[in-house]
Amino acid sequence: MAALKYAGLEDTDSEEELPPGWEERTTKDGWVYYANHLEEKTQWEHPKSGKRKRVAGGLPYGWEQETDENGQVYFVDHINKRTTYLDPRLAFTVEDNPAKPPTRQKYDGNSTAMEILQGRDLSGKVIIITGANSGIGFETAKSFALHGAYVILACRNMSRGNDAVQRILEEWHKAKVEAMTLDLASLRSVQNFAEAFKSKNMPLHILVCNAAIFGSSWCLTEDGLESTFQVNHLGHFYLVQLLEDILRRSSPARVVVVSSESHRFTEIKDSSGKLDFSLLSPSKKEYWAMLAYNRSKLCNILFSNELNRRLSPHGVTSNSVHPGNMIYSSIHRNWWVYTLLFTLARPFTKSMVWREFLPILAELYEILRKKSVVQWEIMAVSAFRGSTHFFIAILYFPIYILHTCSHGKDKQK
Repeated sequence: MAALKYAGLEDTDSEEELPPGWEERTTKDGWVYYANHLEEKTQWEHPKSGKRKRVAGGLPYGWEQETDENGQVYFVDHINKRTTYLDPRLAFTVEDNPAKPPTRQKYDGNSTAMEILQGRDLSGKVIIITGANSGIGFETAKSFALHGAYVILACRNMSRGNDAVQRILEEWHKAKVEAMTLDLASLRSVQNFAEAFKSKNMPLHILVCNAAIFGSSWCLTEDGLESTFQVNHLGHFYLVQLLEDILRRSSPARVVVVSSESHRFTEIKDSSGKLDFSLLSPSKKEYWAMLAYNRSKLCNILFSNELNRRLSPHGVTSNSVHPGNMIYSSIHRNWWVYTLLFTLARPFTKSMVWREFLPILAELYEILRKKSVVQWEIMAVSAFRGSTHFFIAILYFPIYILHTCSHGKDKQK
């Protein structure tokens, strides 16, 4: 009782009654949180009972949920023509006391972006995501937009980019999203994108370098570089350099590079231990699609680590993330063997709804600010980690044989 009195909680009679200065509120996705106006802080647990709650069911007939200019959720009663910040469903809340996980890990392969973002208001945040019209990029963009952020989908194909924008708007008509043209295979396009974004005079809080190609046949970009290397790494490298000044002015800001654990299966040094630049953009004779992809992902990590070292003193952090092995997305579309491989592995994988939590975790989890090594090796299906590595290993050699036999015959779609 002494502790309750010291905290100012002894004046209430009911366990569910809020103490003076406290207010009950809800998030856009229906979770209840508590605002302490005296100390200007919020928390998920009820200040007396310590319970967590969420609202049950949809809004009553005639009610609509809106968001004001400050990002605060309010409710409109169209029948009685009135507005209120009090959720009408608060009278029908249910307790949410999930069982504690058996380990100390808060998030795992079953976590979704919505769980990571639960209770977060991203209003006023500006986020750029490359390759956001499908796969991990789209799910990440959608999750940010549904939590109030202004999201720019940087896409090579504007038709698909606009379709992705419409799909997000169908889920929430007030989402702030737009598509902009960005072709990482063209350094001129990267420069044009950066100039177009700068002309908007907007801050930039998060840049997600997500776009990538995999399994493509050998070809050179208009800049004379091997396409996998330029799209997966060099294009993003150039984009970050062009937007670095905006990131600094917008601090705290961060860059997230979607890499891959496949970076372990390659090397970019010659026999003397020096960096071999010919391995980064190989000739057609020396090209193997899988090794080119692995090298580009290794470059991603090296770049992210060095970027974090240089920019973290200025309030800009950089993190690389492994989204999980054998993700079933459209990245495998360039060769039928890869499509077959990913199809066989699909029962051991989860959908994009689980995958996009990793980039978001990298962007939002505060502990990353304290990490000097920022490569996160979180397996999307942790229970299958050993078997997944074994599955990849036994298929590496057959893929190499098939690729050798059909080298140059696969066509990039």
